[in-house]
Amino acid sequence: MRKITKAVIPAAGLGTRVLPATKSMPKEMLPIVDKPAIQYIVEEAVASGITDILIITNLGKGVIEDHFDISVSLEEILRRAGKTDQLDSIKDIHNMANIHYIRQITTKGLGHAVSRARTFVGDDPFVVMYGDDVIIGDVPATKELIDAYGTFGKGVLGIKPVSEEAIRKYSSLKIENIHDNVYKCTDMIEKPQRKEDILSLYSILGRVVLPPEIFDILEHTAPGAGGEIQLTDAMAELARTDGMTAVEFSAKRYDMGNKFGILQANIEVGINHPDTGKELREYLKEFVKTL
Repeated sequence: MRKITKAVIPAAGLGTRVLPATKSMPKEMLPIVDKPAIQYIVEEAVASGITDILIITNLGKGVIEDHFDISVSLEEILRRAGKTDQLDSIKDIHNMANIHYIRQITTKGLGHAVSRARTFVGDDPFVVMYGDDVIIGDVPATKELIDAYGTFGKGVLGIKPVSEEAIRKYSSLKIENIHDNVYKCTDMIEKPQRKEDILSLYSILGRVVLPPEIFDILEHTAPGAGGEIQLTDAMAELARTDGMTAVEFSAKRYDMGNKFGILQANIEVGINHPDTGKELREYLKEFVKTL
């Protein structure tokens, strides 16, 4: 079985749910304390054994490439000022992995974005890490999925239970428990609007491992929910024919395409950050007294 070393991060979405902040800044670059959201995703990939990453962008997202590029002038300024900690922090960014880029010229959905990665992926299994979703925990969610792929040899879905209201905005999965937090998935539906279409309250949240066969499926996947080519529709074909594995990952997921998710991430990460934790805790204790 081939080792998984490649990840694809679709980051071409417009971020309309968090306008006007995303009018001139990609949502993937919105900060969580002192790092942009997409850096947390890349760090998770690297911590999971990924060495090559393809980020799918579109017009106006060149700042993502700039962030992961070397900045000679800034490094020289920090070096001269003796700010070694800050210097190391930015040098680490461009040394993390081999990062490649491709543009999704027209935004036709997540499935279409992933189909653009075919040349990069080749015949290898790979991880898709949704650009909206920052997942933080002691064990990287992507590593949990890769480990499950090594055990079962099938595509793997990163899942969590959500509310009935939320399931209508995400996907709904037909699953049966194998053991502990591991399930078999045999069907799924994107954005079920009718109650009778809800297969369960488990949804894919941000991470999947896919075999290269997904590209052939995507070629004949018709537009689905929202008139877009949905990755869920292509994965449903995999699930129905051969089944997929689903893992309820242990880490915490933050939706960075959602205003509340952005606030959540900054508060919870900020509380545990060495530079802000103490002050933020004290502030919050006093602030809640006024509510």
